Amino acid sequence: MDALNKAISTAGGVGKLAGSIGLKQNVVGNWKLRGKVPAQHCIQIEFATNGAVTRHDLRPDIFGPAPAANDDAAEAA
Repeated sequence: MDALNKAISTAGGVGKLAGSIGLKQNVVGNWKLRGKVPAQHCIQIEFATNGAVTRHDLRPDIFGPAPAANDDAAEAA
């Protein structure tokens, strides 16, 4: 659960992450114990961490790997 730990750290703690997505601290703590974030909360965490932790980081089994950076703009320059 490196991605969840990163989200917790980025948010400033379990309680702050939980509060920022409208949940109680024990809910996020239970995710750590279970080793999995429910898919319906991944996008909320992505927004709460300003994209530092993405839905792809949290649940690649559902959202797939992170998309590659778009290099088309760099090639046009």
